[in-house]
Amino acid sequence: MQNIITTNDAKSRPVQLVLSQASTPEELREVQRLRYKVFIETMGLTSLANADGLDSDEFDAHCDHLIVRDADTLKVVGTYRVLSASKAAKLGRLYSENEFDLSRLNHLRGRMVEAGRACIHPKYRGGSVIMLLWSGLAEYMRRERCDYLVGCASISLADGGHNAVAVYQALAEKHLAPAEYRVTPHLPFPIHKVEAAHKPQVPPLIKGYLRSGAWICGEPAWDPDFESADMFMMMPLANLDERYARHYGVTPV
Repeated sequence: MQNIITTNDAKSRPVQLVLSQASTPEELREVQRLRYKVFIETMGLTSLANADGLDSDEFDAHCDHLIVRDADTLKVVGTYRVLSASKAAKLGRLYSENEFDLSRLNHLRGRMVEAGRACIHPKYRGGSVIMLLWSGLAEYMRRERCDYLVGCASISLADGGHNAVAVYQALAEKHLAPAEYRVTPHLPFPIHKVEAAHKPQVPPLIKGYLRSGAWICGEPAWDPDFESADMFMMMPLANLDERYARHYGVTPV
């Protein structure tokens, strides 16, 4: 897998971005260093700080890792972690099951790819990196013959959770999954006990999912480690189609 896109997203210069899949231990460490910078250092999560400067867990070894590099600097500027249906079966669970009861989706397990740890360097957040990653996700799902993309999407609780409640209430009106696809959080975020913000600020990643036809599959879980409210989302591959590649000029090589 390797796709290329030229963009003006990076500050002060045009840049060529290259999508590939991590294939060496060093590439995995590059991914983990970027995640640490974005998830722990930038968010100020001192409780998760460590000496090696890596964001890692037991799932990394079982997952595939999409990476986007700046072709000039060769630095990893974006990543997505993906767990195929076959690897999830061997592992015995999805990462999302740390937070949600997914028993209603048991009949779909052989057709689901789980994506998570979406991470983009702050200087490259104009849109092209995530679209390139999504084109890689679509290609990965076709290769794995899976029909559904699932995973958790986070909303910061830095404001006390008021925005998280507002976002959930707004999205539940139009984007709630049918009852047969609903999941239940193990540790629910208390949406009925926190006042909603006046105007919801939907995180860009969630906006992208929704534009692609994704559902939110129930009330959010509370992740105290990352200080976030997490929503379980599901998106059919049919909605993650090639319009992104055509619109953003992604060219397979």
